[in-house]
Amino acid sequence: MFDLFVDTSRKGISMALLESGAAAPRYFESVDESARGETASAMLDALLEKAGASLDQVTRVMVTLGPGSFSGLRTGVAFCEGLSFSGKRKLYGVSTLQALACFAGASASTAVVIRARKGYWYLRLADKENFIETEQVVDALKANPVKTVVVDEAALADETLPAVFKEIGAATILDKGRPLSDWAKLFDSVPPSLMQEANYIQPSYFEKLH
Repeated sequence: MFDLFVDTSRKGISMALLESGAAAPRYFESVDESARGETASAMLDALLEKAGASLDQVTRVMVTLGPGSFSGLRTGVAFCEGLSFSGKRKLYGVSTLQALACFAGASASTAVVIRARKGYWYLRLADKENFIETEQVVDALKANPVKTVVVDEAALADETLPAVFKEIGAATILDKGRPLSDWAKLFDSVPPSLMQEANYIQPSYFEKLH
């Protein structure tokens, strides 16, 4: 049996299969930063062929719900709902920031900082998620015992944030190049549901512009 992981909330599509219940689970992953929603089915077919498996052997599906690209989230969630509609597999929706936090292992003092738009960031800290400005991110990180920060490339390239990470003594982990199988632990804490709703952390734009 296999677990399927699908992330369309960031660049392109990331998809992976993890063999479950095996003494030495096999893992297969495909990442295409230029892919769009219509290629998801072909990516899954290629992964299944590589694993020598069929869709019937996929029993659980995990999809990221955002925050992230509006069109990417919409197509990713719809694709995974379609795979699960028959009832042959369970569907689990997880926050993108919650999933990225898994890259830090079991650490309870982990923050996640990824770019929303210029000068604004999505921050996950102490199980809370926000859309906030750089200055607010700095204040939040300094006010909490953060040992590890999962970041995207934009956060590492920012003029302010890397200095703050160094000041508070937090190690940084890039949000790419790590196996999606790290997210498997969320199966134990997130309830499955056939219907999933993408999370854009709204109405952040309205609040900031009015």
